[in-house]
Amino acid sequence: MASVPSSPQPAPRAATIIGISGCSSSGKTTISRLLRSLFPNTSILHQDDFYRPDSQVPIHNGYQDWDCAESFDFIALRDALQHVRSTGTMPPDLVSKEDQNTVNLPHILDSTLSRLREHIASRLSSHPLGPIFLLDGILIYPPFLEPSPVPYLTVKLLLTVDLAMLVERRKRRKGYVTLEGFWEDPEGYVEEVVWKNWVRDHAFLAGGDELGIKVQPREGWSMEEVLEWVVGEVLEGLLGDSSSEGEVGGKKEEGERV
Repeated sequence: MASVPSSPQPAPRAATIIGISGCSSSGKTTISRLLRSLFPNTSILHQDDFYRPDSQVPIHNGYQDWDCAESFDFIALRDALQHVRSTGTMPPDLVSKEDQNTVNLPHILDSTLSRLREHIASRLSSHPLGPIFLLDGILIYPPFLEPSPVPYLTVKLLLTVDLAMLVERRKRRKGYVTLEGFWEDPEGYVEEVVWKNWVRDHAFLAGGDELGIKVQPREGWSMEEVLEWVVGEVLEGLLGDSSSEGEVGGKKEEGERV
């Protein structure tokens, strides 16, 4: 069973932090932005804003490896999570470069968004919450991370994507703003680095999970289906009420969409 490395206990909670993780191009940033538009008083903390400078990103097997733990400053991320959790505000010195990267939001029916927004407002009306922060990142849950972000998270969700969809979605991206420049995928990077790192670093889930991570039950869902599932899981995690699971705003989910 996976275990979380010892970390200092988080400060008393002034904000709720929700983990939205998944392989690159799994839809986590898109879903996070949609959740921000649906839930009140919600902000996004991007793990990509905690990359080390370009010159410190390691070279593995001939590729500069942006998808490994060594490329991130987990101490700075831990400090930001502590600040968010204890104050309910973003760290004042954090300037997001991730918001400079283009994310094309999918077309989701206005009626769907309105229904979800109304359902969320109804469910939260008798359960007032403080600020909500979404931690969006590719490496949040693996037990080898030190310090681990996991103790700061109230809800932990993992989106899934298959290799074919990953390659297709990455090809649509023009590149990524970095601390010192701009990154474009070299030939073979997605298959040899992004995908293989993801499979390796999340192999711990195959042996069972004691961290309470909710994994998207099926690949290949539309973004609307993923959003429906995520909203249900977030409400269940925030309210501790399983009645939110499988039914969102009066729309009964398929049996396999838990």
